Amino acid sequence: MIPRYSRQEMSSLWSDEARYRRWRDVELAALEGMVEAGLAPREALADCLQRAGDFTAADAAKIEDIERTTKHDVIAFLTFMEERVGPSARWLHLGMTSSDVLDTSLALTLRDALDLILKDLERVMAAVEKRAFEHKHTLQMGRSHGIHAEPITFGHKLAIWYDELRRGRTRLQHARDTIAVGKISGAVGTFAHLPPAVEEHVCRKLGLKPAPASSQVVQRDRHAEFFTALALLGSSIEKFAVEIRHLQRTEVREAEEPFTAGQKGSSAMPHKRNPILSENLTGLARLLRGYAVSAMEDVALWHERDISHSSVERVIGPDATILMDFMLVRFARLMEDLRVYPEQMKKNLDLLGGVVNSQRLLLELARKGMDRQAAYVIVQRNAMKLYEEGTDFRKALLADADLAKMMTPEEISDCFSPGYHTRHMDDVFRRVFGRSE
Repeated sequence: MIPRYSRQEMSSLWSDEARYRRWRDVELAALEGMVEAGLAPREALADCLQRAGDFTAADAAKIEDIERTTKHDVIAFLTFMEERVGPSARWLHLGMTSSDVLDTSLALTLRDALDLILKDLERVMAAVEKRAFEHKHTLQMGRSHGIHAEPITFGHKLAIWYDELRRGRTRLQHARDTIAVGKISGAVGTFAHLPPAVEEHVCRKLGLKPAPASSQVVQRDRHAEFFTALALLGSSIEKFAVEIRHLQRTEVREAEEPFTAGQKGSSAMPHKRNPILSENLTGLARLLRGYAVSAMEDVALWHERDISHSSVERVIGPDATILMDFMLVRFARLMEDLRVYPEQMKKNLDLLGGVVNSQRLLLELARKGMDRQAAYVIVQRNAMKLYEEGTDFRKALLADADLAKMMTPEEISDCFSPGYHTRHMDDVFRRVFGRSE
């Protein structure tokens, strides 16, 4: 991933040095398991543990130089280890295949990446929850088809977002459990050269679960679930970002991204304050969905394995996790500093002269015994006068002779009470947050 969208803590998980450290850890854990099973000498393990060492950028460059000859990354790594460790290195990788190392180490990386992402998500959820309670009773216009519908509260909107984020967290937690699986089962997964006890030792030591059954690779439906969970969360972030973009439009201007000192909105128009953060999040979500499709394409491999998935995962593994990390931190900051304009919300609520209370009148007439369709005609014809003649909705209702037979002026005015639409917010918040205050 390009540096622009990379944060150090996440991107460092995907560095060459980090990859070789994980390969080392898998190989050493496997050798330890072999020793415990009586398949390798304890002296060789002690020698390998002492000499294996860490990996620097220079070490990584040397391994890559070896790979130019071997045309095989794991063999290049093992060649380097033989040079570093000496004769005892012949016990490394005994009875193993490359995918034992690659898939087990990939599981470690994806697991650790997801732990960072879950930490980011907690920050996002905390920010959304705080702003939801802040604006629990802040009335704004609810819209369907982009058209004024009925009043809601901004806090209600954010409570819906929080609930969606919680579902995203559940999916990520399940994906973590699904992906944290290793295998040391050999060339086609039959344990022909190493017993399952070695695999069990490796996975236990590294905090993974053994794959119940594997071919030469861990099955890629696991990885597809991982990347799909990221894509779904990214799509939720995009949904929220699109809403912020709409609310920031000049004609609406009910909420706005933070605009910092010295920031410029346009090279040509000094007055511009554009929703660039939200637009960026929208674009990055598209990438995540593409990576999910690529991961699903990796599920079908030839027989016990091929390497058509390998090139894909070299790209989507770092890119998807680094992007998700970046998106969540960016969205958390956006929510923490989001500018909300209640007075503009109130202004927009009054924009259509109260016609957004039409359903209340319709229901009240039905309760009083009027046929629903007849009631609909009365309410609609008065609402349409606003659009077509500019007549105030309430005044039109008060002047309607048919309506006067069913409702008093006081009852009509009661239908315009703003508290009607916030009376159940405590119930909604208890359902979502487990508390109302």
